[in-house]
Amino acid sequence: MKEVISLIKDYVKNYKEMKGTETDWREPIVGIADAGDPMFLELKDIISPSHALPSDFINDAKSVIVFFLPFQEKIVKSNIGDIESSREWDIANIETNNLIVDINKYLHEILTEKGYTSTVLPPTYNYDEKGLISDWSHRHVGYIAGIGTFGINNMLITEKGCCGRMGSIVTNMALMPIIKKEQENCLYKYNGTCGKCIDYCVANAISIDTGYPFVDKKRCNNQIYDDNIPQYSIGIGDACGKCMCNVPCSLTNPVSKLLE
Repeated sequence: MKEVISLIKDYVKNYKEMKGTETDWREPIVGIADAGDPMFLELKDIISPSHALPSDFINDAKSVIVFFLPFQEKIVKSNIGDIESSREWDIANIETNNLIVDINKYLHEILTEKGYTSTVLPPTYNYDEKGLISDWSHRHVGYIAGIGTFGINNMLITEKGCCGRMGSIVTNMALMPIIKKEQENCLYKYNGTCGKCIDYCVANAISIDTGYPFVDKKRCNNQIYDDNIPQYSIGIGDACGKCMCNVPCSLTNPVSKLLE
């Protein structure tokens, strides 16, 4: 397991120089889940009956590797304020999606050499556009792999916050799963404080009116795909992220800080 984690961390560390990206990343967080964890089956109830199981990708799947690629603070700060996402935030999302694909391909080659197989899963756009439901939710898989818990904005809060992108790999290589913590990382869920992501959501898509956090996916999606989607030479800026920036969980786990 340590070898896989080191491979991912080293690849991310050298990626900016290798590819000449504008974006730079903090050290990734990597989690491992047992492909047979019963929580994968629960996602068919939580998300959709169409949500895939690891065995749908690889018949003899043994492990699911999940990695969170945290943005640098300067990228997060660039996206504070205004209604539309910043250029730096857009570029970071595009380049991170490319990085996720490249990590998948890199590990696939290494695992193939060792006699194992693995997936090359897309980082995004793998969802039902009408129902806005993912057939493979990297965030929920990240939760199963023990790298974070959900905030009321439905973002996964890791020890390095929620601002970043997440990817995952299914493999038939048996790896030791990470033990999940029972503690909530969201301040609102932990002790009833915060809720700043509600105020910063420019689409008014997050609410706790019923006593339980709710995200209106349609409002959120409409904000992202409005009439002002910027076009860049490397892709389109179909991002928002306002609810993730300038909040206690942007760059760190605020509950862990309380418990220090």
